[in-house]
Amino acid sequence: MSKIYSFVLCVLPLLVALSLPECLRAQKGIAPRDLWCVAKNNAADQALQESIDWACGPGGANCGPIQQGGPCYDSSDVQRTASWAFNDYYLKNGLTDDACYFSNTAALTSLNPSFDKCKFPSSLSVNNGSISSSAGTIQMRPDSADLSSSNRVVGTWFLPLVTSYLLVAFTWLVQ
Repeated sequence: MSKIYSFVLCVLPLLVALSLPECLRAQKGIAPRDLWCVAKNNAADQALQESIDWACGPGGANCGPIQQGGPCYDSSDVQRTASWAFNDYYLKNGLTDDACYFSNTAALTSLNPSFDKCKFPSSLSVNNGSISSSAGTIQMRPDSADLSSSNRVVGTWFLPLVTSYLLVAFTWLVQ
């Protein structure tokens, strides 16, 4: 009877451990969080304007909402204008730290920069290579559509841990 009880005590933690990878796969091991790329509050207006010009030009950001008549247009606030352009570029270019740099005038934040009728899409609104927003869907280039980061934790520690556990449990049961 004690061997059966011991076996159950060995197998139960193993079953719990085997359910762990499924949980990690659902969230890629990281809790999802909204992020936005915004202008730093200490950035010089001239540097922000240069970054806006690049993001809206060669950078390919959708700057329609910050043009006159758009929901995010505010000619008196270059930080809000830059934040829209930076965030749009960030969302379209892989959600990486490099995509939110702009000569050190931008930073990531978890505080929603939306205001009035200007709704900023967040990092969680990027889905299958497109950005969903109230203004419609913006398609992304195929080479930047894969926004998933691989979680190698399960592959690097889980299999050796389970194998070691089974070896110890088997050795203990055989004795």
